[in-house]
Amino acid sequence: MKPTHIEHLGIAVTSLEETIPFFEFLSGSKCYSIEEVADQKVKTAFFKVGQTKIELLEPTCPESTIAKFIEKNGGRGGIHHVAFNVENAAEALKEAEAFGIKLIDAQPRKGAENLMIGFLHPKNTCGVLTEICEQPK
Repeated sequence: MKPTHIEHLGIAVTSLEETIPFFEFLSGSKCYSIEEVADQKVKTAFFKVGQTKIELLEPTCPESTIAKFIEKNGGRGGIHHVAFNVENAAEALKEAEAFGIKLIDAQPRKGAENLMIGFLHPKNTCGVLTEICEQPK
């Protein structure tokens, strides 16, 4: 696997509305995109810091993975995942599996910003939920 860069850091938050002003201050830039990803039960907000993005993730229902993460984290948000950009997400997932990493997603699926994404299980990634991302072509 040969990532080109860290695509983004995913941060779970309880409220985009309350959190966006802080990240605008911290990043020195305005939030450039807010999007709901219905199948993942989240609303996202994005900021650019150089080539890397920060993705804020707000749950849209109590059953979402992000809501469960926040609950396990004492009702607070926090760093949820790190995402690496690759040329071919399907191939990167196959390589990770061949290396012995348990996959959450065997095949890439559509994520925010039209990225093709797949997750690697944190049990095999030093406890860090890891996302593989491929830019839309």
